[in-house]
Amino acid sequence: MRLAYVVDVHGRPDAVADAVGAIGEIDVLIVGGDITTGGMPGDVERAIELWRPLAPQLYALAGNMDSAAIDERLVELGVALDARGAVLGDVGLFGVSAAPFSPLHTPYELSDEELEQRIERAFAAVASCRVRIFCPHAPPHGTACDRLANGQHVGSTVVRAFVEREQPDLVLCGHIHESRGVDAIGRSRIVNPGPVTAGHYAVVDVDGGLDVALD
Repeated sequence: MRLAYVVDVHGRPDAVADAVGAIGEIDVLIVGGDITTGGMPGDVERAIELWRPLAPQLYALAGNMDSAAIDERLVELGVALDARGAVLGDVGLFGVSAAPFSPLHTPYELSDEELEQRIERAFAAVASCRVRIFCPHAPPHGTACDRLANGQHVGSTVVRAFVEREQPDLVLCGHIHESRGVDAIGRSRIVNPGPVTAGHYAVVDVDGGLDVALD
């Protein structure tokens, strides 16, 4: 199974199509949030219709620059991954939208309690899968994937606590554009591929093992 992960679209759905064109044939496309920058549900609906032909399976999250209304539209469109899990053979995908409360007061921020509840609901659907891939929009705190240019770590402590406890095989995140990179928390690999608007993406191949490549 080959999965493509892109994040931080910010109103440029064509960038996702360009990334998949560069990757080639895939089985699953995951869009990890910030589909818009303060956009509307209709903007996301048009983006989803553009992306559907790119892969047999499409899943998407809302980011902190999207909204709860956009998350609801993703549910209506049948592609939502927030607080949900998808089982594809022995691979489980699960995710959580938005980001923690921050001084920036971006459009879609949630309390730690709400983030934790959504993560637990999503994980319950895939807990028995051989391979578990977690897709939070916000990265786990204190890694190479959540650091601002000034060195400050601004990721989610709730996401980190979950990863430490449950050890999913892979965490695919975004949100912090300048923190493109990889890290690990125990056995869990953490990947922030950087914004797709800059041509970045991750490709995940799942066979007997799990391989991840960034571009």
